[in-house]
Amino acid sequence: MAHGYAVVPPDTRPLDGLMTRIAICAPATPITREHADALRTLVAEEFPQHRVCFHEQCFEQLGHFAGADVVRMQALVDSANDDSFDAVWFAKGGYGSNRIAEQAIAQFNDAARRKSYVGFSDCGYVLGALYRHGIGQSVHGSMPVSARSEHGREAVRRVLRWFAGDLSGVEPGLDERPVAAFNLITLAMMIGTPLMPNLKDHVVIVEEVSEHLYAIDRIFFHLMPNLAAQGIAGLRLGAITDVPENDRPFGQEPEDIARFWCARAGVDYLGRAEVGHTAENRIVPFGLARSPLRS
Repeated sequence: MAHGYAVVPPDTRPLDGLMTRIAICAPATPITREHADALRTLVAEEFPQHRVCFHEQCFEQLGHFAGADVVRMQALVDSANDDSFDAVWFAKGGYGSNRIAEQAIAQFNDAARRKSYVGFSDCGYVLGALYRHGIGQSVHGSMPVSARSEHGREAVRRVLRWFAGDLSGVEPGLDERPVAAFNLITLAMMIGTPLMPNLKDHVVIVEEVSEHLYAIDRIFFHLMPNLAAQGIAGLRLGAITDVPENDRPFGQEPEDIARFWCARAGVDYLGRAEVGHTAENRIVPFGLARSPLRS
């Protein structure tokens, strides 16, 4: 093992040297070895130009988390700083990457600055912190945990195609303005912390899962004045899914809520986006970049 990764045998490397080597770690919650096997099978059958390497930390469990904070932090540092990898792909969201992001990024080296970092949901804490510090390419995209389901595999394929330079899976509504995409509560919780990036002049895309409509309204109440103060270019709404039933109707649908709080904050509401906790989740490279970084 090297830094928690299984060593790739030399005879698996293509002669043309064009393989994309992708490090996978779990900054929040663990995955199973069955999840890893499903992704390895998909890559072997359909994307032989890639090599996915799972850090052993992905399979650790300590209570809710994929190992203790220090274990998750070190796996992220190992993945970012290893110059033999082209990208870091977060295995799964859940909760926990906020506990390690600041300390991990403080240890990143020059190799870390040449990588793409892909994930979403809770891993938006890491993406936001990376973007704040101008490290690598932060990318909102689906994660390896989805490779076991039929619908999830297509979302994973979208990311694997993007790693190969295929932009067909990128969110179709992107334009000439810089952009960033986050889970709604993740972005709201970053405000006022050392993880929060500068989103001035950005189109901000938000999505959410498993929150009551009143909770979504409450998050927007906190989020929109802060985004307005940063001077964002506008807000787009992704998927709002698995909304629990309340004891009474809230009276507004998710888009009504987004429009209401955008109007109150004086921020342009720019319509819907194809991002979220669904199989249709599209890729959003932060800023203006559209293709993977290359060292």
